[in-house]
This record gives sequence, C-alpha cells and structure tokens, in this order.
Amino acid sequence: MFLAGKNALVTGSTSGIGLAIARALRDEGASVVLNGFGDEAEIAKLCEELDARWINTDLTTVEGAEELMAGAGGVDILVNNAGMQHVAPVEDFPVDKWNKIIALNLSSAFHTARLAVPHMKAAGWGRIINTASAHSTTASPFKAAYVAAKHGIAGLTKTLALELARENITANCISPGYVWTPLVENQIPDTMASRGLTREQVINDVLLERQPTKKFAQPEDVAALAVFLCRDVAQNITGANYEIDGGWTAQ
Repeated sequence: MFLAGKNALVTGSTSGIGLAIARALRDEGASVVLNGFGDEAEIAKLCEELDARWINTDLTTVEGAEELMAGAGGVDILVNNAGMQHVAPVEDFPVDKWNKIIALNLSSAFHTARLAVPHMKAAGWGRIINTASAHSTTASPFKAAYVAAKHGIAGLTKTLALELARENITANCISPGYVWTPLVENQIPDTMASRGLTREQVINDVLLERQPTKKFAQPEDVAALAVFLCRDVAQNITGANYEIDGGWTAQ
C-alpha cells in the first residue's frame, strides 16, 4: 500500500467517478476525506467502509471551499472531481446556472489547490488530479458553461504544473467521455420516452454518438489512472491531460 500515511481529499466523491477514485486511493493505503451530496445514512455507510471522513460544504462558494480545506487538514492528494451540468442555448442559458457551474466546476478547483499547495510544498510531495472531460479539448452545443469550465480546468492544471514543477508536486487532468454511472443510466428511460427510441438506440446513437468504441468507460478506469498518477514512476508526468473517451477527441 504505497499511499500509507498520505491524506487524500476527493471532491464529489459520494457516488460515481469520485467514489471510485476514493476507494482506489483507500485500497492503496491513503486516508480519505469524502465530499459531496447524498443520503446521509448511505454516506455514513461509505465512511465506515472506507474508514473515511465526510465533509459536506457548498463548493460553489469561496467560504465552502475554505471550510472544506480547513476540515480536511493537510492534503497530500487533491482530486477535484465535483461538477454539475446544464444544457440550454446560449441566449437562454440562465445566468445563475452559468455562475454555479463555473463556481463548482472551475473556481472550486482553484480554491482547493491554492489552499492545498502550502502543505504539499512543506511536505515535499503532492499530487493534484483534476477530473476534466472530453469537453476540456472539444465542444458541444448548448453546454456553454460546462465547456468553458472544463477548458478552464485544463489551463489551470497546466499552470499549476509549471508553478510546482520543482516542488515534487504534479498536476494532471483526466478527461473522461461518457462514463457508466447511475447518473448516466438514469437518463436512458426518459430519453427513450421523449425520443421514441429503444434502449440500444439511446446508448449507441445518443449517449455514445461521439465515442467510436461505442463503449462506456467505467468509474474504475478513471480511478486506476488516478492511482497511477500518484506513483513515484509518474513523478515526471505533470501538466498532462489524459483522455478516457473511447476515441472521441481523436476525431
């Protein structure tokens, strides 16, 4: 367990990709701090399973990010995974939705990083991993805030990598395409009903339209890469953006 003695904070980790990353880091010996929304009884079970702490704060605010970091203590591994989405034409895009998406998907990563770096520098070791998206390098219509935020995460990651290059601290992005999570699975029945499509048509022609492999990534795929980036053999990998998107951005 090569991460024994390391303290890992994973935002948006009460389900999906974030939870898979938290589990994988815990399996390698890290102490884990969870963050995210959900049923408190279920989260309590997760905390027991992972011997983890849960800190529930509103990361769309500066105060929420600062409260999270103060509660987490010195963070050796920071995984910025929390995010949200809204779909609308730019002329109809609600301003409050724009502000919340930018705040959660981008600004919170800046705030957690700025507060984590002093401890990492003092410890002489650190890993910052940002969950971006295929939309960090390409765009889709009607997703102005999400695409802008994910492009911003890619740029923030590169900047952190350059600033921290001589501190034994790396900063990298993981950019998934569609990942098989309960959130994605739950979209299928509504899309079937609204478009008059079969389940297979929704999966292949709607959700996986832009993924040439026609396969969903699994949360564990993303988690395995996150763990690798924490290894010493990855100490010279920094400022990178790894796509797990079934060839989406290769087109």
